[in-house]
Amino acid sequence: MSKPDYYEVLGVARDASERDIKKAYKRLAMKYHPDRTAGNAELEAKFKEVKEAYEILTDSQKRQMYDQYGHAAFEQGGGAGHGGFGGAGDFGDIFGDVFGDIFGGGGGRRQSRQQRGADLRYNLELSLEEAVRGKEVDIQVPTWVSCKPCDGSGAKAGSKPKTCTTCHGAGQVQMRQGFFAVQQTCPTCQGTGQIISDPCNSCHGQGRVEKTKTLNVKIPAGVDTGDRVRLSGEGEAGVHGAPAGDLYVQVSVKEHPIFVRDGNNLYCEVPISFTTAALGGEIEVPTLDGRAKLKIPSESQTGKMFRMRGKGVKSVRSGAVGDLICKVVLETPVNLNERQKELLQEFEESMGENNGKNRPKAQGFFDGVKKFFDDLTK
Repeated sequence: MSKPDYYEVLGVARDASERDIKKAYKRLAMKYHPDRTAGNAELEAKFKEVKEAYEILTDSQKRQMYDQYGHAAFEQGGGAGHGGFGGAGDFGDIFGDVFGDIFGGGGGRRQSRQQRGADLRYNLELSLEEAVRGKEVDIQVPTWVSCKPCDGSGAKAGSKPKTCTTCHGAGQVQMRQGFFAVQQTCPTCQGTGQIISDPCNSCHGQGRVEKTKTLNVKIPAGVDTGDRVRLSGEGEAGVHGAPAGDLYVQVSVKEHPIFVRDGNNLYCEVPISFTTAALGGEIEVPTLDGRAKLKIPSESQTGKMFRMRGKGVKSVRSGAVGDLICKVVLETPVNLNERQKELLQEFEESMGENNGKNRPKAQGFFDGVKKFFDDLTK
């Protein structure tokens, strides 16, 4: 299930100031706080949602990453963007400010020594033609990459990280408070289990550096808005040599001036003249492969749909090809000269006022109107 937009959760605009965000959070926190909604799981979940949104949007670095990559910047429960941060993952995080003083903070939340890098999202906009035929494109992604001088270890060349003497490499320490024993992140090594006494000059001990990298992405034919292409291992590098996350290229297809896509089918409106509609004929219609001929039978009415099989989109999943559905729309002539007006008037008079044979829909409509008014007078 997709997460709701953080700005919508707090009810603020995307350009809202920090003051407005804090004001909105205070109001919602008072409304949904667990002390007031004890036992209501739905409202407790809402409070967690509000708190998570507040923590992201009041941190300038986190907010910048969220605006650029959305929720993907905080997936996998760990360091996205600058400095390694994650969303409010546990329900216990809600009460961190309450129980932190007693149990040493963090609600007893464990931290992985090898924390995988964050997944990233890149929004790619394509034309309908590009989406249907597929495309190979180069994209530039600002991210964290493994530091080459130290090979991601964070230690200067020629030295190695040492095992933390506080937690003995476990990354966790046990704290006792009366009858309770609580595990918490080691304060010495920050959960990594290692100490870097001589950090790398390039990454300052993080094992990764910021860089904009260029990637070649092959978009398969038939993609549609909402589809995404996964590039494994092309997300952010993890801290201290941990595995990198993935990059998701999110596809968005632009509106087309002629066609509307619905699944594998394409729809378009084709204007036809009064003469073609009445007498029939052959017209040219556009397709993604060029022009095609379409036969219009005589006495065609405006709005009639014609299906051209195999002229739609080839499915990226099943390989099935959709159809092109053309809706003919009768175009009323404009800018008529006097002679043309006379001819149309003669034509109208030639059919007679009550000739239901030539205009069955009009005759049926007016018969219905007459009956309606007759019933009103009874």
